[in-house]
Amino acid sequence: MRQSNRGIKACIFFALNLVFSDFGWADSKQLLWGDTHLHTTFSSDAFVNNNLASTPNDAYRFAKGEPVLHPYNGVRVQLERPLDFLVVSDHAEFMGVMRNTYFHGADAADIGWIDRLKARVATFVLRDAIDDGQGRKLFLDVLPTPFDDPIDAAKVWEIDLSWVPEQPRVEADAWRQITEAADQHNQPGDFSAIIGWEYSSIPGGGNLHRVVMTDIDATAAQTFIPFGLDQSIYPEDLWTWLDKTRKNTGGDFIAIPHNSNISKGAMFSDRTLRGEPMTAALAEIRQYWEPIVEITQIKGDSETHSLFSPEDAFADFENYPFYIQRGSTTYQPRRGDFIRPALRRGLELGARLGSNPFQFGVIGSTDAHSALSSADEDNFLGKMATDSIPANKNRRLGDSAKSTFGWAMGASGRAAIWAEENSRAAILAAMRRREVYATTGPRIGVRVYAGWNVTSADLEDSGFPSNVLTRAVPMGGELPDNPGEEAPTLLIEATADPLSGHLDRIQVVKGWLDATGNSVEQVFNVAWAGNNRLLDDGSLTAIASTVDLRTGGIDNSPGAAHLSVAWTDPWFDPLESAFYYVRVLQIPTARHSLYDKIALGGEVETSRPDTLQERAYTSAIWYTAP
Repeated sequence: MRQSNRGIKACIFFALNLVFSDFGWADSKQLLWGDTHLHTTFSSDAFVNNNLASTPNDAYRFAKGEPVLHPYNGVRVQLERPLDFLVVSDHAEFMGVMRNTYFHGADAADIGWIDRLKARVATFVLRDAIDDGQGRKLFLDVLPTPFDDPIDAAKVWEIDLSWVPEQPRVEADAWRQITEAADQHNQPGDFSAIIGWEYSSIPGGGNLHRVVMTDIDATAAQTFIPFGLDQSIYPEDLWTWLDKTRKNTGGDFIAIPHNSNISKGAMFSDRTLRGEPMTAALAEIRQYWEPIVEITQIKGDSETHSLFSPEDAFADFENYPFYIQRGSTTYQPRRGDFIRPALRRGLELGARLGSNPFQFGVIGSTDAHSALSSADEDNFLGKMATDSIPANKNRRLGDSAKSTFGWAMGASGRAAIWAEENSRAAILAAMRRREVYATTGPRIGVRVYAGWNVTSADLEDSGFPSNVLTRAVPMGGELPDNPGEEAPTLLIEATADPLSGHLDRIQVVKGWLDATGNSVEQVFNVAWAGNNRLLDDGSLTAIASTVDLRTGGIDNSPGAAHLSVAWTDPWFDPLESAFYYVRVLQIPTARHSLYDKIALGGEVETSRPDTLQERAYTSAIWYTAP
């Protein structure tokens, strides 16, 4: 059964770390765990949803394993295992303005009489709504009007915050506090506090948000104000600004798209938001500024959907069929919403244009607005401060259990980085080379190398992976020219999180261009726990669920603590461009909604499953046909 004693878990964790070394995990890179997407009280939507108190300082302290106070109910909360890095990514738009307006009203000294009058009105509206528990409604009322096509919406959309006074000095002061907190908590070699923000374009309810992160320090960051949708709703303009700011500061920047699952097809479209077709030049620019994307987070999983991957039994994981917009519209999954279809579209565009705009790696992160980066099912603290306690989820705050609130959210995810060291620059460098992967929360260890002349003997060698570095590329890499007609071999090793479920299976997801130039996909089961599970069609029998519905505990005996395989593509054609990524599945474990149900007394309808199979997704490895 799963143990609750922190000391026992820590002993298991350190013991298994020694075992990992025996499997050959030690080399020049280290595996770092973190979150690139976290909001504090300085984000307007976090503030109106009752995060009135938790600052970037609290966010970093919590991520480093220190106990802090919860912003909603003031109880002490703490991570079981500290993170290695964190990006505080408060929204650029009206950064700190809601907080300042609520607490200081018209006392701001940098505004004229018109904005001062607006401030008095806004102060009254904010205080009345928040003090009456209606802050969430206030947030919903300023969301965009729904459009079916974000391109059409972009032509007419303007965010309606005319009642909020412009307070440039307030935004600059909030940015100063955010960046100085990052520098204060940054400890190269031990913990990386990385400066960033969120750009929040969402025309017609189509989510086109990006988290921007950089390796510069507070002094350089304070030479600019973060770029937001109030400057432009078009991502291409963000990239242009990043290029100018990179030159001015001498630092590196990347933008990370997230929640493509609710983008109304616009995130990975073959057209820009201005309606222009993708070009080779634009594809190269996008690939440079957006080398990775967020595949999983609290607002749902973006790997794929059964509509586009009908043969994949694990396609519909933590679906989140709700748009961020005013009113309600039926959710319609579209090809441009999901990662695997985007990778396939990238192959098609690459063949046509000579450059692939969607040759990206993947990470997971939380998008929590509580300043608390939690992604463990048994210690999940919610997305917003308000929905972090079971009682509020059960009351639903005026929403149905099938709404966007509470149990509809997933306890996800985590960013895993294979970096040369724990520093801002090394982490961004790893992201640029796409040697990164995502998990839905558990710390599942995964390594993948692919080459033309590597074998199982290389994987079994005590020197792996150092022994294949000159003959194979890691996740995120591109296979060199094929020296002959042989197929590539993937060397894959996965280890279970010692504090979570053991492993069910390793799968390789392949996408490729067929003879007609259309992309196709196939999921291969390549390694698994237990015997006699393989069926004639290549599928596996389902692994047993051992979840105790009375406690949430599990028995790990059906799974494996470690799986590895040297897999050679049986369908390889040297004339067909392809990508390969690895998906690792855990055995079934308890979902956070089950833990809440148990805590509330057991007779609760959460409208969500009691169990789930957590997973890891690696960045792809690409092969380009001659």
